[in-house]
Amino acid sequence: MQVTETLNEGLKRGYAITLTADELDAKVHEKLAEAQPEVEMKGFRKGKVPMALLRKQFGQRLLGESMQEAIDGAMSKHFEDTGDRPAMQPEVKMTNEDWSEGDDVHVEMNYEKLPDVPEIDLTDLSVTKPVAKASDEDVEEALKNLAETAQDFKERQDGVKSKDGDQVVIDFVGKVDGEAFEGGAAEDYPLTLGSNSFIPGFEEQLVGVTKGEEKAVEVTFPEEYGAENLAGKAAVFDVTVKEVKKPVAAEIDDELAKKFGAEDLEGLKGQIRERLEAEYQGAARQVVKRRLLDVLDEKVQFDLPPSLVDAEAKQIAHQLYHEDNPDDHGHDHGEIEPTDEHKTLAERRVRLGLLLAEIGNQHEVQVTDAEMTQAIMNQARQYPGQERAFFDFVRQNQQMQQQLRAPIFEDKVVDVILDKAKVEENEVAKEDLQKMLDELDEV
Repeated sequence: MQVTETLNEGLKRGYAITLTADELDAKVHEKLAEAQPEVEMKGFRKGKVPMALLRKQFGQRLLGESMQEAIDGAMSKHFEDTGDRPAMQPEVKMTNEDWSEGDDVHVEMNYEKLPDVPEIDLTDLSVTKPVAKASDEDVEEALKNLAETAQDFKERQDGVKSKDGDQVVIDFVGKVDGEAFEGGAAEDYPLTLGSNSFIPGFEEQLVGVTKGEEKAVEVTFPEEYGAENLAGKAAVFDVTVKEVKKPVAAEIDDELAKKFGAEDLEGLKGQIRERLEAEYQGAARQVVKRRLLDVLDEKVQFDLPPSLVDAEAKQIAHQLYHEDNPDDHGHDHGEIEPTDEHKTLAERRVRLGLLLAEIGNQHEVQVTDAEMTQAIMNQARQYPGQERAFFDFVRQNQQMQQQLRAPIFEDKVVDVILDKAKVEENEVAKEDLQKMLDELDEV
C-alpha cells in the first residue's frame, strides 16, 4: 500500500493511496482461506472445496469488501502514524473510474486536520463574578406576587356590574331546541370571567351583569365538541346571577404559607429567599461564563478548519432566520447566505469549542451516564405522553445524544477552569445583575 502526500497547505491535507492488484488479490485470498473450513458444496466434503472453485463462486462478492477494508485500514494507519485528527469526514474517491479486476486501485483522500491547540496556564486567568443577595425587600416583593397568584374573591356591592376577571356565582340550565340536556345544569357554580373554561362566547355575555340578574346566554357548541349530540348545536342557557365577586390578593399570613407547603409565614419567606438566591446564582453563572469565554477568546489564537467555520456560520444564519421568521416552520426557504457577522461569530464558537475540548481532554472530563439520563428526561418532559418514545429515539440517535452531551461537557470544563482561575467576587444589586444578563442576550 503506497500513500503519497499531494497537499499540505495550512490545515488542508491531501493524499494519493495506491492499492496494488497483488495486495487486493492477497486480501481476497485471505478471506477465502478464512471461510474455506466452513464451506460446504455439492460434491465436496465440508472444508474441502478447492480454492479455485471458491474464488470463482465468491471472489467477485469479496472483491469490493476487500477493497473497502484495505482502504479503510490504510486511512486508519495514516491517522495513527501522523496523529492527524480530521475536522470532518475525509473526502475519499476512486480516481481510476475505469478500473477493472487486475488493475491497481488509485484513491484520493482529502481532509482538514484539527489544529494543534496551544496549552494555557489556567491559573493565569482572572475573571470577576457578580454576586447578588436576596434582600428583605426582594423577599417581600416576591411574597406579594405569590399572594396575588393565590387570589381570593370578595363580594362586590349590590348593583355593581361584573368585570372581566371577576367571579360570578350562577345557577344555569342549558337547552337545545327548548329541551334541557344532560350535564347542562348546575347551581352555585363559581365561574371566573375570562378563564375560558366554558363554551366560547358564554363568559363574555356575563361581563356587565349584576347580582340577582337573570340572563339568557346564547351560544353554539363547537363542531368538534366531545358530546356528539351537542356538537355544532345552538343552545340557550338560562342563567341566574347569585353573586358577583372581585379578585383580591390572598392575605399574607400562615394560611397562605400552608397553601404553598410551608409550616408558617417565616418558613415560606425562607423558601422564597432560597429560590431567589438560586436564580441570582444561575444568572451570575451565565455572566461569569461569558466573561471567561471572552478572556479565553482573546488569549488564544490558532488556525481554524474552514469547513468547521463554514458549517457553523450556516447553522447560525439558519437559526437566526427562524428566530426572525417564527411563522416559517419549514426548511424550504432556500439557502441562507451567512453574513460577515455570522462568520465572525462562527470563528469564535469553533475556536472556543476546540479549546474547551482540549482542556476537557487534558483534565479527563467525562459526561456520566447519569448526567445523560437526566438531560434526556428533562428534554422528554417537553413531550407529555410521549416520554418513553422520545427516550428510545435519543438512545438510538448518536447525533441527538451529542447535542445533549455537548452543553453538559462544556459546563463541566468551565467548572474546571473556574476552579483553577483567579475568580474575584463582586457584590451587585439584583437590578445590575439583570442588566448584565440582558447585555449577554444583546451580544
